[in-house]
Amino acid sequence: MPRLPMGDWVDSGVDFLQRHLSWLFDAISSLVTGMYDGIDAALSAPEPLLFAGILAVLAWWLRGLLAGGLAFAGFALIDSVELWDDAMATLSLVLVATLVTLALAVPLGIWAARSRTVSAVLRPVLDFMQTMPAMVYLIPGIIFFGVGVVPGIIATIIFAMPPGVRMTELGIRQVDGELVEAAEAFGTTPRNTLLRVQMPLALPTIMAGVNQVIMLGLSMVVIAGMVGGGGLGGAVYRAIGNVDIGLGFEAGVSIVVLAMYLDRITGALGRQVSPLGRRAAAKANALHGLKIWNYRPQPAVAVVAVVVLAVVAGGMGMFGGAGTSGAASGAKNVGKGKQIELGYIPWDEGVASTFLWKELLERRGFEVTAKQYEAGALYTGMANGQIDFQTDSWLPVTHEKYWAKYKDKLQDMGSWYGPTSLELSVPSYVKGVDSLEDLKGKAGTFKGRIIGIEPSAGMMGLLGDKVLKEYGLQGEYKVVDGSTPGMLAELKRAYAKKEPVVTTLWSPHWAYSTYDLKKLKDPKGSWGKGDGVHTLARKGFASENPEVGKWLKDFKMTERQLTGLEAKIQQAGKGNEQQAVRAWLKATPGLADKLAPVGG
Repeated sequence: MPRLPMGDWVDSGVDFLQRHLSWLFDAISSLVTGMYDGIDAALSAPEPLLFAGILAVLAWWLRGLLAGGLAFAGFALIDSVELWDDAMATLSLVLVATLVTLALAVPLGIWAARSRTVSAVLRPVLDFMQTMPAMVYLIPGIIFFGVGVVPGIIATIIFAMPPGVRMTELGIRQVDGELVEAAEAFGTTPRNTLLRVQMPLALPTIMAGVNQVIMLGLSMVVIAGMVGGGGLGGAVYRAIGNVDIGLGFEAGVSIVVLAMYLDRITGALGRQVSPLGRRAAAKANALHGLKIWNYRPQPAVAVVAVVVLAVVAGGMGMFGGAGTSGAASGAKNVGKGKQIELGYIPWDEGVASTFLWKELLERRGFEVTAKQYEAGALYTGMANGQIDFQTDSWLPVTHEKYWAKYKDKLQDMGSWYGPTSLELSVPSYVKGVDSLEDLKGKAGTFKGRIIGIEPSAGMMGLLGDKVLKEYGLQGEYKVVDGSTPGMLAELKRAYAKKEPVVTTLWSPHWAYSTYDLKKLKDPKGSWGKGDGVHTLARKGFASENPEVGKWLKDFKMTERQLTGLEAKIQQAGKGNEQQAVRAWLKATPGLADKLAPVGG
């Protein structure tokens, strides 16, 4: 049977939409970004413990004293692990996605409840939306909206909409038909029948749909973190990429706290706004009596408590505000607070050079944000102008496909290190395996696996498409992709046990000084010639920032400098990259002024 070119049709459709509807995507992006920024600013403005108190009062009012105390403890825990800003960013993302989803889902659900034809048409569409893997939505999201919170929010809206539509339709359809007929018999208009009879009785089911929308939105935050969505999802993604168990646990617990709070609050709110729910709660209280931990204040008392908290916090100066770093002054304040967005792949030389430039630019008065991305999202973000530059492009071989696709929208600032080399490596205690040819017929020794890195890395594509093919290893070995830290963790584990292992590696890399490894020879030259490590910027960045452009074009590092900085970062541990850079620069006086010179 001939292959159906469905993927090619989709690509053509996406290209058509990009050419003709870019104005619409820009408008949607601006609207969603504005909503997100507004909500995030409101949630981030109060001091963390003040806002935790406000959220606790809300829980107290809706669910009782015990719920309020637990809510405050949970949010205080998030603040204590220094993930408050990330939690508020995640809450903002979920709220924006929920508001937009409900604005679309509730009317569609009402329409479907009132028309069997609409219901029949919507059903397969909703099935498709809910069963399609959520990560797939990020691909068109990145293409149409670039990287950042917008594609994450759009993907969340699409993924979370089906339960909102279905539960609204179900709730209205479950209303007793005799009640509707009675309302109509008394001359009630269809609009009033919907608003005064059907909607109030359907509220418990609709609120259950709201709860499901919020929970599905929270389930998407990690996926949104892969495209620069930030928040707790970004923290989890960094933890996965760096195999950082501690950060992953802290971010995961923070997501659980948010999820439990939102789940309990929406459930209680559903009972509060529904006549049936209020009646059931009153019966339960009458039957079991009022317990102190279930005591709920009157709405006026809850409002007074929030006002008191706000006044006390304001009087103590507890409201946060954006401050200036004051790190640069006079002639050194080249940036004057200008924002620069950096992106990086979690490769060691990329992490080292990125945080080096973050520190240098902040010393020169710029405000710098550095985010971790997959390679595909990183290049797309630069091409769309959302990322200013990145320092870890391996050209002309490893990242050839990205350069070929986006070169018209990027600017090559030159190579700052090279030549490099790509290779497969084995520990020196593995005897009889010295070249790629020696791997043939020895899959059993290595459990049939080659431990790889990020699937989007150019090296992985080259390994699968060319290297294994040329040496006849395709059917014999399985390439296990994951992340660079994951590969290094497996190498460390196998090395400690003296087990045979073959991994993807490259030079320069600190692993060669830490472990006794053999680079497998490549007599057929399938890896190609050594790359240079280039700095790439979005089109127009150098002309808008001529001083920074000149610094980047003149940027060079020796192998000793690079491996020394990488080692310093390894010693400092995860999350302390910039502190390690500062210590390294302090130990090499004059280097900062050489890399980013300014007039006296």
